[in-house]
Amino acid sequence: MSDREIRREGGPERGRYALDLGGGAEAELTWVARGDARVATHTGVPRAHEGRGHAAALVCAMVEDAEAQGFRIVPACSYVALWARRHPEKAALFA
Repeated sequence: MSDREIRREGGPERGRYALDLGGGAEAELTWVARGDARVATHTGVPRAHEGRGHAAALVCAMVEDAEAQGFRIVPACSYVALWARRHPEKAALFA
């Protein structure tokens, strides 16, 4: 998993979690608000950086925020849906 700092960007209606991978490369997880939930719309990691846990780190950051801030995550992104299936202990955080 990444040891770099994940940036939280955006406002109350939409935002993203971003991770600088060096050399101008960046991984991101984007979301939009829907009521009391956040819809995870896209997770992207450049091909050269795949398989290193960056996408999982982004989802973990969103899960941590959901726990702290009380919102639920709607996994519209296939990777976020897969992460949720692999972590049934976090099922209460997903809509």
